[in-house]
Amino acid sequence: MPIRVYKPTSAGRRNASVNVNAEVTKSRPEKSLLTPKTKTGGRNHHGKITVRGRGGGHKQMYRRIDFKRRDRDNIVGVVEGIEYDPNRTCHIALVKYEDDVKRYILAPRGVKVGDRLLASDSFIEPKSGNCMPMRHIPTGLNVHCVEMLPGKGGQMCRSAGMYARLTNKEGKLATLVLPSGEIRQVSIDCRATIGEVGNADHQQRRLGKAGKSRHLGRRPITRGIAKSHHAHPLGGGSGRSKGNRTPCGPTGVNAKGGSTRNRKQHSEKLIIRRRRTVRFGQLR
Repeated sequence: MPIRVYKPTSAGRRNASVNVNAEVTKSRPEKSLLTPKTKTGGRNHHGKITVRGRGGGHKQMYRRIDFKRRDRDNIVGVVEGIEYDPNRTCHIALVKYEDDVKRYILAPRGVKVGDRLLASDSFIEPKSGNCMPMRHIPTGLNVHCVEMLPGKGGQMCRSAGMYARLTNKEGKLATLVLPSGEIRQVSIDCRATIGEVGNADHQQRRLGKAGKSRHLGRRPITRGIAKSHHAHPLGGGSGRSKGNRTPCGPTGVNAKGGSTRNRKQHSEKLIIRRRRTVRFGQLR
């Protein structure tokens, strides 16, 4: 059972559940692929808080993930273990290549210990975990860890359970349907990994209590309506009043449905259909 629901022995346990990580087979990480990770607490180099709600949390070591896999072309790698990664929602797989080089990759769904994986710039067997340019991937397949620019490394569909569907290839562009519902095009030379990202049950987990959020480095955030008038646009007043204003942050930026994308980006013309968003309670 991937998700274990606790018995209600206390107020915190009553609503808590945990992911048992049934796919994980290796408990200790590979030392050669670890990097120390420093925490900022949401502060910049001046010590000023620029991101609210961050701080504390358990100490973590960063696992270096091979998002490119270009220098491992045509070298067969064997999966040595599936590991838990505290820095991301999905699991990671430790792959040992024929030349004894070890690398971490995002663990695809269904990949087990002992499986042989391959990355290539030409056509190879389109099985889960193999990586190649989208010009060689058959249409209709699910892919993850998709590059946005050739050679930059996978940037899209990297979290637990995510995948994009390759629907069409025309000229120098490939069309993808993303999990958000957005339909966009990328270069046909961009690489992608076949299959879906594993650990899809991650979203079913319920923390159950505030202490679990603090363990993840998430600090509590005070509601804007409960603050003073000089601390938040929704604050102040002799009673609870939003002043007929839409929800926003301390700086006045809309919190629900406000557009944050720069429409002058060069990739703007590659978006065929935008993702569906909720704007002030209405789906658009």
